Amino acid sequence: MSTRKHTALPKAEILIEALPWLTRHHGRTVVVKFGGNAMVDEDLKAAFAQDVVFLRHAGLKPVVVHGGGPQISAHLDRLGLVSEFKAGLRVTTDEAMDVVRMVLAGQVQRELVGLLNRHGPLAVGMTGEDAHTMTATKRYAEIDGERVDIGRVGEITHVDAGAVRALLDDGRIPVVSSIARSADDGHVYNINADTAAAALAAELGAETLMVLTDVEGLYVDWPNSDEVISRLTASELEELLPDLASGMVPKMEGCLHAVRNGVRTARVIDGRVQHSILLEIFTDEGVGTMVVPDGTAPNEAVPGGTTASDEGERA
Repeated sequence: MSTRKHTALPKAEILIEALPWLTRHHGRTVVVKFGGNAMVDEDLKAAFAQDVVFLRHAGLKPVVVHGGGPQISAHLDRLGLVSEFKAGLRVTTDEAMDVVRMVLAGQVQRELVGLLNRHGPLAVGMTGEDAHTMTATKRYAEIDGERVDIGRVGEITHVDAGAVRALLDDGRIPVVSSIARSADDGHVYNINADTAAAALAAELGAETLMVLTDVEGLYVDWPNSDEVISRLTASELEELLPDLASGMVPKMEGCLHAVRNGVRTARVIDGRVQHSILLEIFTDEGVGTMVVPDGTAPNEAVPGGTTASDEGERA
């Protein structure tokens, strides 16, 4: 055997390791919430686009949902508009909502669609407004037991995924901005992207919801420990929710909603790691925290039936 063939062997081994995962996920829908540092680092953005296109060519049906907190804040600053937060939610005035809508649909989405379409005519941008994909109602914050008006912030009341399914059936990659119109007052509302991704994943009956974040996953006892919980059930997560850091709450609430409404697994993964999506879906180790429905057997998430205890690997 030549030296060249020897050096190529590790590539073949990596592909073979991915085979059972490719078999399992083929034809399945994967909803990915794009956010965190991956949204602002050029190398991570490019790697994210490569991962999503790889999923598509590997026979999966990826859907991307995104927000744009850093970009919205930067644009508001340039316009001299103050970014105010209450109970972890951006206070969104009518003027700020115009900026939110423009930044999400006109900047963040356009850039992401462009990155994906470097690899072919694949991505199509849309918002929750399009084809009434997401319908919302006004959301209020609760501070010290009192209901506080935070402007054009909404919560989802209904999801109609028909337009998204049509794009998937056509082999496209939908890129969805997390804004939605209300059926009550006709206003457009800013929706938390974690919540939007979870609601869409549930409506689509997705195999997996993946939420990119800026931490390794859900920690066992943060800040006293940096040990990451690799797998937990919906009920176990529900018990932990009251004690989580505020930034993790919407992500983990989204995961909980997803797995309790038909999504097979929900994962919070470290978006600071290049190709974290591929590592999570197509390798045994994974790079984050997986949430599964109650009653899921320990080895059910692993092709071939091995368990974490059997192989020293991720369940």
